Amino acid sequence: MSESTTRNVGATKAGAGRYVFDMTRLARMAAGAGYSTSEGPVVEGERIQVGLITMRRGTGARPHSHPNEQWMYVLRGTGRVSVEGWDEQPIAPGSLVFFPANAVHAAVASTEEDLVFFTCKDLAHGITGMAADGKMTGPHYEPGFGPR
Repeated sequence: MSESTTRNVGATKAGAGRYVFDMTRLARMAAGAGYSTSEGPVVEGERIQVGLITMRRGTGARPHSHPNEQWMYVLRGTGRVSVEGWDEQPIAPGSLVFFPANAVHAAVASTEEDLVFFTCKDLAHGITGMAADGKMTGPHYEPGFGPR
């Protein structure tokens, strides 16, 4: 990648004089199109991408994977996550979740409030992965929270 190009269309590039970012003012982008409602600003360095991501209440990501590992730190809201081989776990502010590279995982916001988290991924791959069923047919919706 050059100093000005990004792996993810819509992401902001760091470096070359750009070192401090107001995440609340950056352009938002889909961060799981095809399997998730995740969206928010994404900033890329040369080796790491970060995002301030929101999942609207009652929505989330169907099982998916990507070849890069990921960290998720919950800032606001509650929900649940599953990681390949482990039982589903509740998450709340202060939860730090690790998703190994290529591990099938999912996350869903509770029906009470939006889930907001800071995420970090290496740049071996973009921010979006692939649905575990191979079908990029849309995100997970809790009953009563589907698209209108």
